[in-house]
Amino acid sequence: MTAAPRVVHVTTTDISLFLLLGPQLLAFRDAGYDVVGVSAPGPYVDRLEALGIHHVALQHATRAMAPNRDAALVPELVRTFRRLRPDIVHTHNPKPGVLGRIAARAARVPRVVNTVHGLYAQPNDRWQRRAVVYGLERAAAFCSDAELVQNVEDLPVLRSLGVRENKLHLLGNGIDLTRFDPGRVAAAARVNLRAQWGATDDTIVCGIVGRLVAEKGYREIFRAARRLQTVAPQLKFVVVGPVDSDKTDALTREDIASAERIGNVHFAGAHDDIEACYAAFDMYALASYREGFPRSAMEAAAMGLPVVATDIRGCRQVVDDGVNGRLVRPRDSFALAEALADLASNEYLRTKMGAAGREKAASDFDQRRCIDITLGVYDELLGRAPGAKAAA
Repeated sequence: MTAAPRVVHVTTTDISLFLLLGPQLLAFRDAGYDVVGVSAPGPYVDRLEALGIHHVALQHATRAMAPNRDAALVPELVRTFRRLRPDIVHTHNPKPGVLGRIAARAARVPRVVNTVHGLYAQPNDRWQRRAVVYGLERAAAFCSDAELVQNVEDLPVLRSLGVRENKLHLLGNGIDLTRFDPGRVAAAARVNLRAQWGATDDTIVCGIVGRLVAEKGYREIFRAARRLQTVAPQLKFVVVGPVDSDKTDALTREDIASAERIGNVHFAGAHDDIEACYAAFDMYALASYREGFPRSAMEAAAMGLPVVATDIRGCRQVVDDGVNGRLVRPRDSFALAEALADLASNEYLRTKMGAAGREKAASDFDQRRCIDITLGVYDELLGRAPGAKAAA
């Protein structure tokens, strides 16, 4: 019996393996792969193991800026890959994508795949940032056999860095459309959550889902909330997400307390039943400065919510301006407030844009397409017939 080929997925944290990649890892397992997750340990390891995904903990993996730990991570990854003897190492950027590709080649892993979740620099960033990020990306790409690119806007940049065309595969991004389906959430869940948030039947709830870091545009949202107290008094902002203390731009306790004092901002913390939260929202906002291909905006669109987002790479792939939402200038709280006020005052427009978002999600954001593309790349690298399933 032929052993199942082993594929090792490398991320910084276990939450990424479970929440962002979990359905894909299960699909790879069901396709006949021996799937291993490698990351820093955390509370999601037991959930991964319960799904049948073996986890290997990294001592030196961190999302924080920690040069000493990053330097120690490379030899730790090399040792890990040599011990696991994978057929494929699949890395996910930014940090594991660079260090993981280099370590995989140093460990003589036969096939290396990287997913570009969004280059950590954009063409309009300062040249110093672009020089560092693009230089690291160019070096790491020499170590890979395939680059799965989520955002079409990153393709010309990678080509300009000298990444060979035969390595580049447009992956897109996707979500579980059976989970993020408004028809599957009980009406009582919406009622209960809104009651917890202090929202009445007349309240228009604008949801924001994501880590509490400044890069997600929270400060602009809070400034917009302050302006909208009198312009749109029926509008309430509900923030769902965890504090991310590893990041230098993490919101502080005082930031959160100051926002709550505005009076129309509520912090709901992290939720496992995130689809119920979307069902309890009436509209959605994402004011990020940088995105690869934002999952929360895709989820919101799939749940039939109009989305107000910044006009940046990633958000442009989710929101068609004027169709399923609005795009506004990044870091512009005035434009953000104006777009939110327009939607808050117009139920017909919210309903129309929400339906368009659900339709766009059905056509563009199905994770099964991303899984099929990835499996096709694996098959090609392994020299297997498309769709072949190895014996477990």
